[in-house]
Amino acid sequence: MKILVTGAAGFIGMHVAQILLARGDSVVGIDNLNDYYDPRIKLDRLARLTPQAGFRFTKLDVADRAGIEQLFAAEKFDRVVHLAAQAGVRYSLVNPQAYIDSNVVGFTNILEGCRHHGVQHLTYASSSSVYGGNTKLPFSEHDNIDHPVSLYAATKKANELMAHTYSHLFGLPTTGLRFFTVYGPWGRPDMALFLFTKAILEGRAIDVYNHGNMVRDFTFVDDIAEGVVRVLDRPASADAGFDAAAPDPARSNAPYRVFNIGNNAPVTLMEFIEAIETELGRTAQKNFLPMQDGDVPATCADVSELTAWTGFRPGTPVREGVGRFVRWYRDYFKI
Repeated sequence: MKILVTGAAGFIGMHVAQILLARGDSVVGIDNLNDYYDPRIKLDRLARLTPQAGFRFTKLDVADRAGIEQLFAAEKFDRVVHLAAQAGVRYSLVNPQAYIDSNVVGFTNILEGCRHHGVQHLTYASSSSVYGGNTKLPFSEHDNIDHPVSLYAATKKANELMAHTYSHLFGLPTTGLRFFTVYGPWGRPDMALFLFTKAILEGRAIDVYNHGNMVRDFTFVDDIAEGVVRVLDRPASADAGFDAAAPDPARSNAPYRVFNIGNNAPVTLMEFIEAIETELGRTAQKNFLPMQDGDVPATCADVSELTAWTGFRPGTPVREGVGRFVRWYRDYFKI
């Protein structure tokens, strides 16, 4: 198949593209290579993809309406993996417009490209942040998600609503994946694992929010990428059991699906830090701080729907995943 991967220079995008290329698909990658974090790591990720047969890259912003339309018209993609987005909960507090441009306008452009050019299936990144103020754990796709606590979360919920509309009106199969705290080699420099590892190796204190009383369903990037491809390979279809008189958020009479993708094995933030300390052989200096606006105290994914749909269940233990990240970090930075 010919597959478009948006955000191909991103953390998850690179890993997904590698799987698709390895099995023989043709991949067109786009990315705007912005400077939200150091673009050098984005270029280095791309350098792992560009020598591979079947891969082509175009620097393009999903918010560029004309550019996206021209791309879809020229390429005639079979399927689309949409991972490009303005990421980060905390950054949405200071630069909200970036989230509207990329996550709302950009997503509309992708939907329009799929609608008008015969795309068989759109698989896109949502986020565990859509669960917002929910406190019932584990988070389930059957739960109401009407209480986002950050603009980032609101844009991801908007993506799911927009996708459903296109599935309903135009028969476009769409599947959203709610990622739960993705980590691993080639990870984003603004994420906790990268920040903590860098600070510990440099002898600086790490900022530990909510005084360490956080729980996260950390999910290894290889599991995420495998899940994305498994879902891509099974286009969404209408659910014959949908009851419009008692609508279930996880069901639809349109070709629309949404799935959690998490490890279903949450750990405390302090356990996560301990795993990093053990791997580095150093003890972190800790600067305990209050909870930041937009954060939630705990996440945990119910992945039964994903497993039933694809037969796949993420399962990399946190200590194994942290070890693989630290070994990559030391090699990448020659430390």
